[in-house]
Amino acid sequence: MVQFHELIIRDLLDDPNGGLVVVSSGLSLSKLISSLVLLHSSSSKGTLLILSPSNPRLKSLIVHHLPSATISELSADLPAQNRLALYASNSAFFVTPRILTVDLLSRRLSPSLVSALVVPSAHSLSESSPDAFAVRLLLHRALSVFAFSDRPHSMVSAFAKPERTMKCLYVKKLHIWPRFHVNVADELERDPPVVVDVRVPMTRAMVGIQKAVLEVMDACLKEMRKTNKVDVEDLTVENGLFKSFDEIVRHQLDPIWHTLGKKTKQLVSDLKTLRKLLDYLVRYDAVTYLKYLDTLRVSESFRSVWIFAESSYKIFEYAKKRVYRFVRSDGVKLVRAQGKSVTGKKRKSKGDDKNEEEAGGASSSSLGSELVLEEVLEEAPKWKLLREILEEIEEERQKQALSREELLVEAEEDDSGIVLVACKDEHSCMQLEECILNSPKKVMREEWEKYLLSKVELRDVQTRYKKKPKDPKGFGILDGVVHITPAQNVEASSINKQERDALLAAASEMRKQAKKDHVVDDPQPHDGGGKEKGKGKGKVRNKKGPANFQRHPGSENNNRIKEAARNDKVEIANSENDGEKDEINLVVAGGFCESKSQGASIDESILRKHTSQELNSTGSRTAKPLPPVHFYALESDQPILDILKPSVIIVYHPDMTFVREIEVYKAENPSKKLKVYFLFYEDSTEVQKFEASIRRENGAFESLIRQKSMMIIPVDQDGRCLGLNSSVEPQASSSQNSITRKAGGRKEIEKEMQIIVDMREFMSSLPNVLHQKGMRIIPVTLEVGDYILSPLICVERKSIQDLFMSFTSGRLYHQVETMVRYYRIPVLLIEFSQDKSFSFQSASDIGDDVTPNSIISKLSLLALHFPRLRIIWSRSLHATAEIFASLKANQDEPDDTKAIRVGVPSEDGIVEDDVRAENYNTSAIEFLRRLPGVTDSNYRAIMEGCNSLAELALLPVERLAELMGGQKAARTLREFLDAKYPTLL
Repeated sequence: MVQFHELIIRDLLDDPNGGLVVVSSGLSLSKLISSLVLLHSSSSKGTLLILSPSNPRLKSLIVHHLPSATISELSADLPAQNRLALYASNSAFFVTPRILTVDLLSRRLSPSLVSALVVPSAHSLSESSPDAFAVRLLLHRALSVFAFSDRPHSMVSAFAKPERTMKCLYVKKLHIWPRFHVNVADELERDPPVVVDVRVPMTRAMVGIQKAVLEVMDACLKEMRKTNKVDVEDLTVENGLFKSFDEIVRHQLDPIWHTLGKKTKQLVSDLKTLRKLLDYLVRYDAVTYLKYLDTLRVSESFRSVWIFAESSYKIFEYAKKRVYRFVRSDGVKLVRAQGKSVTGKKRKSKGDDKNEEEAGGASSSSLGSELVLEEVLEEAPKWKLLREILEEIEEERQKQALSREELLVEAEEDDSGIVLVACKDEHSCMQLEECILNSPKKVMREEWEKYLLSKVELRDVQTRYKKKPKDPKGFGILDGVVHITPAQNVEASSINKQERDALLAAASEMRKQAKKDHVVDDPQPHDGGGKEKGKGKGKVRNKKGPANFQRHPGSENNNRIKEAARNDKVEIANSENDGEKDEINLVVAGGFCESKSQGASIDESILRKHTSQELNSTGSRTAKPLPPVHFYALESDQPILDILKPSVIIVYHPDMTFVREIEVYKAENPSKKLKVYFLFYEDSTEVQKFEASIRRENGAFESLIRQKSMMIIPVDQDGRCLGLNSSVEPQASSSQNSITRKAGGRKEIEKEMQIIVDMREFMSSLPNVLHQKGMRIIPVTLEVGDYILSPLICVERKSIQDLFMSFTSGRLYHQVETMVRYYRIPVLLIEFSQDKSFSFQSASDIGDDVTPNSIISKLSLLALHFPRLRIIWSRSLHATAEIFASLKANQDEPDDTKAIRVGVPSEDGIVEDDVRAENYNTSAIEFLRRLPGVTDSNYRAIMEGCNSLAELALLPVERLAELMGGQKAARTLREFLDAKYPTLL
């Protein structure tokens, strides 16, 4: 354990009531909580409960840092009696707030059995959250509440958030531990690792895409500012790089969401898309990025705003240039502006080559030539840099090994020899692994083939459902080449069509060759980039990065490239199959086994490790040897640094949290030699986002420090925080003036309100709010309804999202039908969120006609079908509590034993309190209501006039007219019943 963890725990234990700890992200919050659990288990003062965090990664890390059998989980699968025995065992348990709340309300758990409660995600706490409900029910004098948070920016996202959180937790001390804290900084900077910051320039196309995306994002932000409905200070490009930007904008716009136009709503979604475009640019390869842009073009082309921005077309053009380009068969590059007829077009692709003007002049004379697809397949600059760094590491290691042999120094314990490459996600890990094992060219070739084959599959799907072909008969693609017919006026759309046809031609050619070449001779080994490798070892630190490298094969060697692609087809297919097997059986990144002891070795079948022989066998002949490499995804939930204990870490995608984890790992192992490489794209949003995240966290801690200096926490006589809803003054003081009017000050006996609540409803915050209003909550499992207010009133609660889903699935119809069957007053409660608009949609979107997709139309039909159904609209949770209190006025209290049996058949199959089931055949009633001429106004009279459907079929028209209220309806039903059944005879 690091020393500042000991100081944090010591500060926490000084106050018997506990406290709230806010630490910087990455300072091993899981180790801090596990140390607290171990300290408590050694004292055996009582049971310690840990509320299961919403983030499963934090939970798995806490379990990993604890010895086996130290902590277990109380789940809903355990019977209630078993949970009661575990509560009294003085051990540590994970428990969800829902299970803990239900056990406390049903009096299965006595609060005195629990001595400490740990809340790992205090930043997600609010006064109406289930966690706060569990703390309030569990509260007693000897309870210690220890709350933690490693997201300081979330703690300052609302007004007085730290103070309100502390009142929800009934604690009075706030402990702030930022990275710049004196004790933290001294320990982490005492023996820091060797850091090498490597900056590599982006390619010209990547710079163009980044510039275009930033211009489009700035244009969207300017449009947002014009609405005058969002705080202008938050609308900056730097804030737009973070996920929390969407939450900030939506939080401001939600109360007026129904008054916004379609353009403003779309801008909020577009900013999220643009942020992904910036992130994916530096994360994925050129082909994957182009594939993502193709999906955006299809899915967002009609409704998005950013696609129609001035610079948006540059994004698509540069993304294409990174993958392929089109040339004519005579070697002249295809230019968008052909001839004089298109010189007036507004959008022209910027010429990246010097010969573009010459090509534009020659295009008019070569209209009859053929269009040929030429591959570029630009590799990511970091790929080459990563290999150079690995070669440098291996060179240094070999020199150190020679010096050790000469000097006979035994220092093998300090250097594990493990090289760890940390990436953002598993896809990047797998792709980098392929680059190291094979070659970047082969990886790009594989992605390119997948891209082309997906184009062919999409074309096949479209032609399968196409009724009439648009192309005239006789038009076709021969030998992978599209013949361009001469024309006087060539439009840009025809060029797009020719490019699309050329792509399909290349894909068709590739698929044909894949079918033909089942058996191929031994292919020629690839040049794994050996010409560009093998540079000096010391050049990585001082070097800004490798130059832009692109493969632009000329038209004369195009056939040779096709032949190479054919020869490599079998090899690529085999590598794909191997990759699929590895993906199933092995977890490439992040799926490491949990070692039971510190010295336990990692199973090779779980963690993929590549030795130098494997890495060098597939490389080029001139490539230098590489060290063993492990790949790790930052999104995984394993403490990889403690498991592997690497000596070299290459941070491929820089992340502030992982940087702090490296610092803590080095502080815990001060004698270990550690070298860290950071790989950045120079002048990219990757650097900007990394630096902004540090500034953002420091600003959040400064705000917390200021709030702590001005914070006022009211406490009771025992020194515990009073909470949000507690009052310092006694409630009886308000009635002192009316003593003489109440017969000597006699206090009225207040009747306690009871509400039966379904177990599944404890996922929401409404039971918490009802309990705050002084109502007694009885948790049971209900078959009919969500809340039982009285023997007559049953309530089905629907949030807005749940209402839409229930209408789509048809579940709401069945729920209302059962409520109408068993209760006299069925109620549908539609509950809105307090911070959102109290409206389904704007008034302009409401139509006059009944449409199947309109939520208003569906509600109207539901109300017509069930006349006894009452629909109640609630603005917020607190409004719902007031509505329930008014509905329960002058009503009897519900009986939980009867409510449990409603809708549940007995052993004999009889359902209690089902009035319809006792007197009528419900299936026959539904069949009757669907007959022609039978309406909601006359079906009850028909049921009173005849006892069965067989009797109804024998009634004459005169009798039917009396029951149905008219001759027309009677004749319609009679004709339907007497109609002859058509047969084939």
